[in-house]
Amino acid sequence: MAGPDSGVKDKDYDLIAILQLCLEHVWRLEEYAADAEKSGDTELASLFRGMQEHSRKGGEACKALLNTRLQDS
Repeated sequence: MAGPDSGVKDKDYDLIAILQLCLEHVWRLEEYAADAEKSGDTELASLFRGMQEHSRKGGEACKALLNTRLQDS
């Protein structure tokens, strides 16, 4: 399934897009975990927190690579 065409076919754009998605997921998963906790569903909150940590690590990896590439430019 193809997504919307950004008009930009570039590996650097892809890196920045994935960084943005990871950071957005961290933010959204915080909200979802809080909602689950408010309803007393600690199992679901724990799942969301684990997913949040995975996205956070992905975001940090993307930021580090982007930083390295910007310094090399």
